Formats: sequence, structure tokens, C-alpha cells
Amino acid sequence: MANRLGSLTLEEAAQEASGSWQRWDSFAWFRASELERPEDWFIYYGHHRDSGLLDQSNSIQIGTALQPFIDADTDDPDVIEEDHHHWACGWIKGWSVLVYRDGEITEAFKVLHGLLERLEDYCILDESHYSEIELDATCENIPLAAYGVKDDYELPEDWADQVYQWLSDHRCHALENVDDQGGWPDEDDIRAAFDALGYPQVETAC
Repeated sequence: MANRLGSLTLEEAAQEASGSWQRWDSFAWFRASELERPEDWFIYYGHHRDSGLLDQSNSIQIGTALQPFIDADTDDPDVIEEDHHHWACGWIKGWSVLVYRDGEITEAFKVLHGLLERLEDYCILDESHYSEIELDATCENIPLAAYGVKDDYELPEDWADQVYQWLSDHRCHALENVDDQGGWPDEDDIRAAFDALGYPQVETAC
């Protein structure tokens, strides 16, 4: 449901979002008992344990935009961070957002709806940030991808950085994003980088 709110007008989205959590199957929101009008709240999830880089990046952008409402100097903020867990699917993070206060749409919901409108037009909220975490993930993946070959070579401490640079210069396809989890070069590409960079192979006893 949340994914289509960006295609609705603000008023339509507010009507559909408020209290929508009450219609979810097998869901209990324990904070509802603490609220005077829980039916005026909307729960939006940004990312979960198995989310790809795109959802993680967009979630960070949404969290940044909503942070002023979380940090508001009041005992009754319009946005609360939510961190829910389930034994089968792990954790999921998001926010509960007050949609209506005294019958008027809150600024917090207006901000969230504006972001959902942007996502309706284009799937990335911040291309620069998405590129950054894609790069970080790729750099973290290289030592894992090299697990089966790295013990065959004598490697310097910064070998992963050097391999990334060599692949970027000579085999950039090896760094392409895989399943939205960053680049994962195969062992042939890593071995080619090791050889080109002049890393000596470990001598094995006969």
C-alpha cells in the first residue's frame, strides 16, 4: 500500500495511510495503547534485514528528512522510529508518522508523501549516496570474493584497494552491481588482477 501513496494526492494519501496498520494481518503494534488516537498514525517501513542497497539508501534519505520531527522539542512528536522483529523474517525498520493532528495533515506526513511522490517518478532519492554505498559494498565484497584464491599469493596489506583499482581500470564489468548488493568479481578476474599487479604466488612443497 505504501508504495502507491506517491501516486495519490496528499489528501487521498492521508486518508488511505492513517490507521492502515489496523488492517494488517497478524500484526500487533504495542505502542498503539499509548496513543490518544492511534487511528491517525501511519507506519512506513524503509528497509529490512535482507534489503538491497537501493532500499537502504532510500531509507537513509527518508530518515534524514524525518529526523527534525523525531528530534522536535516535545513529549508528543509526530514521528517515532520503529524497529520491529519477527522470528521468521528478522528485523524491519521504519517510522510511525502522525498523519492528522487536530484534523489537519501534519508537516511530517507532507514531507514523507513528497518523498514517496519522488520515488513514484524515479526509484533513487539520492544518486550520489547510492553510488557511495554501492562502492563501499563492492570494496567489502572483494576480500570475500577472493576467498578461494587469496591464499595462493603473497599479498600486501592494501591488496583489496589495489585489486579494486586494477579491475576498475581493466575489467570494470567485474565491479558491476550484482543483485543490488555491490560488485562481486569472480575468481578469474581476481587472479588476473593478482598476476597483473605482480603478486608472487606462494610456493608449495612438493
